[in-house]
Amino acid sequence: MANLSDNPARTPVRTCIGCREKAPKRELLRVVIGTGDDGRPAAVPDPDGTAPGRGAHLHPTSACYDLAVRRRAFSRALRAREGLAGAPVGEFLASADM
Repeated sequence: MANLSDNPARTPVRTCIGCREKAPKRELLRVVIGTGDDGRPAAVPDPDGTAPGRGAHLHPTSACYDLAVRRRAFSRALRAREGLAGAPVGEFLASADM
């Protein structure tokens, strides 16, 4: 049986909720449930990957963000009972593209 210490170059792999492609975890943006500007639950970015709770991963591109919004993937991936606004993630991606 292989041990993780046998291959130190092995990195965690996650699936993007937008395009559904697998990628190394370090290439994706983690998203968690937080509070939006209006005080309601929303999907918020967690660029450091340290926020508590369930997370979902997304390529930091507007194309994958648009796919995730269209597919309503934030609510599904984060197992939210009601629809989540993805606007904080979109704002974060827009400010990062500067």
